[in-house]
Order: sequence, then structure tokens, then C-alpha cells
Amino acid sequence: MITSTESFRIEHASPLQQAANYAALTKPRIILMVLVVAAAAFYLASAGRLDLLTLTHALIGLALANAGALSLNQVAEEDIDGIMERTRTRPLPARRVGHKNALIFGVTLMGLGIIYLLLFVNPLTGLLTAFAGVLYLLIYTPMKRISSWNSIVGAVPGALPPVIGWAAAADTISAEAWILFSILFIWQIPHALAIGILYREDFEAAGIRILPVEEPDGRKSGLHAVNFCLALLPVGMMPTLTGMAGPAYFLVSFLLGLIYLAYAIRMAKERTVPAARRLFVVSLIYVPLWLLVMVIDRAGN
Repeated sequence: MITSTESFRIEHASPLQQAANYAALTKPRIILMVLVVAAAAFYLASAGRLDLLTLTHALIGLALANAGALSLNQVAEEDIDGIMERTRTRPLPARRVGHKNALIFGVTLMGLGIIYLLLFVNPLTGLLTAFAGVLYLLIYTPMKRISSWNSIVGAVPGALPPVIGWAAAADTISAEAWILFSILFIWQIPHALAIGILYREDFEAAGIRILPVEEPDGRKSGLHAVNFCLALLPVGMMPTLTGMAGPAYFLVSFLLGLIYLAYAIRMAKERTVPAARRLFVVSLIYVPLWLLVMVIDRAGN
């Protein structure tokens, strides 16, 4: 419940401060990553016939829908965010935005985004975006308090942006789109495990069920990170085999996969926070380089 002091703080915030608070609800950095991945997939699916107007519509709709979904996630996890050190300053637990207002804001943005995609892109793109939002909010989010398998479930909506981008360009989902999905899906698991180790105490205090919390010594977390990085090596090179990219991508993808694997092995051996942090940083570098090389290689062919 919001106290009178907290209500005063919200009501007397300047318009600029309130705009910043609502923007923070949408997690802009995650939205940016979603848009970059979707745009790259759109380009790959366009086969040299890039429709800039449709791409613009797709990015607007995706930005709105994802902003709404991410805001609603913060509404659902307001109590958890208030417990964890790294999230307690977010707008809702810090009482800079009211719970009801955040709920209306999230529902409105997500609904507008899906409708926009249905009207201005194509029904398949809108339906896929709606499916990703429902899976993220109604299954993954509550599952975080129930089972450590939530990481696998959460990786599905996290890997759908390239499929959505592909559908926006081609109005269909081909095998190439699912290859992009598979790469992003597999990439997420070592990334999520590294985050789990970095903030294990926070997650444990908040009652979030993840492998690093359930198995604190990190042995299984390290093993899973290595296994998924091993799986990423052949899957990451598949775009060359299907004609989406050429030999240059094949080589760079293999090298990126080896580096990701090397840091996963190091985390598995050391089982320390610094080792997890290094793997986390490498995981952040992997995706933009992977996309950039694929797009450049496709453009040169």
C-alpha cells in the first residue's frame, strides 16, 4: 500500500521525472536488444528486397508490445524487486510509480503494440508477439517462484524476436527462422546461469528458484553452461549450411563459440563470482558480433 508520503512523492514529481520513471519500467536496454535482433532477422529474411516501411512498422509495434510486457513483469514482481539489492531502486519498489498506474501503463502499451503489428505488419507477427508476451508473463514470471526450470521456459520468449522479425518480413516462418531461434535459445542458458551466480544471494532472499540457488556450490551450473556452449558450436554454424551466411560467418561463429565455451569451462572449474562475471560479459559481446557478422556476410553475397 502506498503511504501518504509516497503518494506525495509521486504526485509532486516533475513531468520529466515521471517520464523517466515510466521509461525505466520498460527496461529500454532489453527493448533495444530485441529490436536489433528482430531487425537483423528481418533483413536476413528480405533476400535483398528490404521493405523499410514494414520494418519501421514492425519495430514500432515490437517496441510498444515489449515495453508493455516488461512493465507488467515489474508489476508482477514488485515484491521481489523490493527485496533484492540490485532492483530495490526500480520505480515500483521505490514508490516512484503507483502499482495501478504501472498496470494500466503496461496493459495499454502491450495491447497497442500487438494491435499495431496486426494492422500494419501482418497477423502472424502480431500473434507471435502476443504468444511471446503471454508465455513471458503468465508462465515464466510466476514459474520463477516455483521451479528452476523457469530458465528454460523463459528462454523461449527470449529467443522469439528473430522469429518475429522473420515473420514480419516474409509473413511466414521458415527453417532459417528456427535456426536463429535455436542459436538465441541456447545462448541464453549460460548467460542466465552466470547472472544466477552473480546475484545468487539476492535471488535466494527473494525466493527465486534458479539452479545457482538450489545448488550453491556451482558444480551443476558450470556443467550446464559448458554443455550448452558445446551445443552452440554446431548450431551457431548452421546459417552457413542453409545459405543464410557464407564461409566468413562460419569461421567467426566458430571462433565466437570457442571463446564462449572457454569462459564457460573456466567458470565450471573455478566456480567463483569473478569467473561468472567474465562469462556474463562474453555473453553480452557474443550476440551483437554474431548478428553483425551474419548481416555483413549476407550483404556481401
